[in-house]
Amino acid sequence: MKRIPIVLIGLVIYLVSPSARPLFTDAFPPEEFAARRARLMTEIGDGVAILQGATERPGYLKFRQSNQFFYLTGVEVPRALLIIDGRAKTTTLFLPVRDERMERSEGPMLAPGPEAEKLTGISKVLAREQFADALAAIAPGRPLFLPHRAEALGAATPGNVKAHDEKTRSDPWDGRVSREAAFVEQVRGKAGGSSVQPPVIRDLDPVLDAMRLIKSAREIALVREASRISGLAIRETIRSARPGMYEYELEAIGDYFFKKHNAQGVAYFGLVAAGKNAAWPHYHAAQSQLRDGDLVLYDYAPDFKYYTSDVTRMFPANGRFTPEQREMYTIYLKLYQALMTSIRPNVEPTVVLADALKKMEQIMGTFVFKTPKIKAAAERFVAAYRNTDRNSLGHWIGMEVHDVTAPYDVLKPGMMFTIEPALTIPAERVYVRLEDAILITADGYENMSGFVPVEPDAIERLMAEEGMFERADRKPTETTRRP
Repeated sequence: MKRIPIVLIGLVIYLVSPSARPLFTDAFPPEEFAARRARLMTEIGDGVAILQGATERPGYLKFRQSNQFFYLTGVEVPRALLIIDGRAKTTTLFLPVRDERMERSEGPMLAPGPEAEKLTGISKVLAREQFADALAAIAPGRPLFLPHRAEALGAATPGNVKAHDEKTRSDPWDGRVSREAAFVEQVRGKAGGSSVQPPVIRDLDPVLDAMRLIKSAREIALVREASRISGLAIRETIRSARPGMYEYELEAIGDYFFKKHNAQGVAYFGLVAAGKNAAWPHYHAAQSQLRDGDLVLYDYAPDFKYYTSDVTRMFPANGRFTPEQREMYTIYLKLYQALMTSIRPNVEPTVVLADALKKMEQIMGTFVFKTPKIKAAAERFVAAYRNTDRNSLGHWIGMEVHDVTAPYDVLKPGMMFTIEPALTIPAERVYVRLEDAILITADGYENMSGFVPVEPDAIERLMAEEGMFERADRKPTETTRRP
């Protein structure tokens, strides 16, 4: 009888243990990642796609893979590398060799070999040290596709990482290039080629961005779940909010619900803004105290298995809209719903906007205004939709809260975005905004966050219910006290 290595025995025990951390993601089956790679092979033709995964974090934080690498592999191992050959129709994954000392501390990690090939569905999983030889073996003249945009990790967006990269490179006291730029130069110098025929480097991001624009059924399910978790948190926040509480207490409700439902992090920092703080659209200091008479904006969503949502609601801190607040909120809601109910598939966004504008003008003609400044604010809101150059309904959502985009003509089933127009009175720092997560379907759209109340009466009824803070502060009764 042959001896079985102790490490292999440990791995087998680990794999059958229901309580252990999985070595490979359960967000998608290997077949979905394989289908994405197969499509990428078709897109790059004779080219070769080369990617690097994210590094470990320099602190006690959970590892999160970069979005482009995860999208193609589902592999959550620091410093992984990937080669996808469009001509040969093959994928090779390169992983660091097993670090037994680290695993004794943190648990097993996916490592090169047959087990990784079985779990990932990638036919060849080699040691990272073999990557250089694989690069050198690429035939001269073949185009090499590499990501150029800085990697997006948790709570990142394409715009944010681009701005950060530009500021870092232009900072006279920093000047570093991104990992992606450095990797491109490393590959340029070491891939197959010569001084006569150096490698042709192309940007992989536009190819992957176009693939990511329309979501699969499983991707939709993850965004729908992220929307559900966000909505549950917002509903509980509305129940619990009271004058005297702090914005950070309301943010903590979101944190609790995200963790309770197994989100791996946040899609973006919590935007909890009481009163005039809401006039800063991305206000996130969360240090102000809710006052009687404040309207509170709550905009927060989780990162659930690498997919995000974006949902916003507003509510009165004391549980009741003042007459002026109700007037402004009601006309805004009607205009907002005019936009939402105009959304449909297989048309350009300009068609949706034109249809919404007609509805808005009808609403303005019948709505009874009592406050001139609110009427003026509503007129400015509608006027913005008369801009014929406008061709956007909101922002995309997916793996990033402001997800990647690509050229497109019409709204197609599987596209996902939010709408979040704001109605404002700038001179008084008054700001009203809602936001919902929208999925384009074959015959219309789905509002994935539609279960979160928006009607003022429904919000007031929800605020009258007991919230989790009240339950936590309530003294135990004789019947609930343990012996």
